Amino acid sequence: MSVVGAGFFSFTEVTRPDEHRAYNEWHMLDHMPEQYTLPGIVWGERWVSTPACRAARAASTPPLDAIHYVTLYLVAPPIDESLVDFFRLGQELREKDRFHQHREAHLTGAHDIVVQSAAERVLVSPGSIPFRPHLGVHVRVDADVDEAWLTGDHVRDLVEVPGVAGVWVFRRRPGPSDSLYPDAPPYVTLAWLDGPPLFAAQAIAELPSEGAPVFEGPLERVEVHQWNWFDAEV
Repeated sequence: MSVVGAGFFSFTEVTRPDEHRAYNEWHMLDHMPEQYTLPGIVWGERWVSTPACRAARAASTPPLDAIHYVTLYLVAPPIDESLVDFFRLGQELREKDRFHQHREAHLTGAHDIVVQSAAERVLVSPGSIPFRPHLGVHVRVDADVDEAWLTGDHVRDLVEVPGVAGVWVFRRRPGPSDSLYPDAPPYVTLAWLDGPPLFAAQAIAELPSEGAPVFEGPLERVEVHQWNWFDAEV
């Protein structure tokens, strides 16, 4: 296991079609840089469910069906203290009117890391996978699944898929977000992709599966100033 102890996820919908560029400018150039002033925030990344990625989803049920983006921050111990700082900073930025208004998080909160695994071909340790360059991720969210299968056979199958560099499984951590999301699914499985996300999604769809994920599909890494995926919808 790495020094990272938990991840903080946000599955986000931009609620106005003409606000994607403003949302991306705010998040990449204002909001995310501020998080690195906190000693407990080790790393952050955001991915987009482009129209092509949306069409390739294997599962997409409300409310996660509406999301456009997934954000993940990795949090270092002591987790509770790091999360207090994280929420405090968020409130300070809101009070300074530095928070994007045309967005809605349909799932957010801290998740403990249950499993870390790396594909043998990439050579690096499982704990270093997020820091390795990648093109996107494949995300699976489960409300009811056998944890032994999810963290065992499923992870072993995933890391054998071409284009999958590594896999982490997260389990929801009790905390302040529970009151806002009382029925939040407990498991998020994240496969980091160093090959094209759509190709990996096709191969992952052919793997043996258990349970019924409430969301599953590929997302692309967000690159600065390349934010025109939804312009045709405006």
